[in-house]
Amino acid sequence: MCYRFSTQFTAKQLEEYYTAYELENEYHLIDELNGFNYPETALILDKAPTEIVVGKWGLFPSWAKPDFQKRANTLNAKIETAETLASYKNSVNNRCLIPAHLFYEWQWQDSKGKEKKKFEIGMKDHDIFSLAGIYNLWTNPETGKSYKTYSILTTEANDLMSEIHNTKKRMPVCLNRDMDKDWLEGRKLQDFAYPNYDPNLVAEEIGGGIVDLFSPAKNSD
Repeated sequence: MCYRFSTQFTAKQLEEYYTAYELENEYHLIDELNGFNYPETALILDKAPTEIVVGKWGLFPSWAKPDFQKRANTLNAKIETAETLASYKNSVNNRCLIPAHLFYEWQWQDSKGKEKKKFEIGMKDHDIFSLAGIYNLWTNPETGKSYKTYSILTTEANDLMSEIHNTKKRMPVCLNRDMDKDWLEGRKLQDFAYPNYDPNLVAEEIGGGIVDLFSPAKNSD
């Protein structure tokens, strides 16, 4: 699962990292985005990998009505079922990159989650990395305005994330720079699912210390 991530980077950093240029810049640059606010973030689409544009978090399928988000949560799409579920199946070949600095997750300290520890997680040796996404261009039938909308793909948690996200045991699909192109070019979804792909993540408890258990990179080429 991934409902909060950081966009603490500059436009220049994005352009240098992705070898792309900023075409649209109406996105949020803050330490912690909350997905349930449905923010607009930087996005790189498969159709134009040298352009940085803006997308709205929370995928709207083409048939969705304007009140869709009141009835459905499409912030994340499970990589195991995205090809079959109605909300996603027509968008799985529309690939995008969502630039991130960190993402956040909570570790439950009791069975009901009354006590939690918060962790920030990133990719080792990366100030910026990509969250793997799928997108759809949705037009509001009431206003005629079009939006790029997206979901972040999630997979089974690796060793590190199983320790942190110890309830659902899920994690977002995190891509290093070498994997970005493979994702955009449509390599099959399961190649990015754990354990077929195991990103080199590191984590730090907020207010605590660095977690010394981390999963080394595997099958990253």
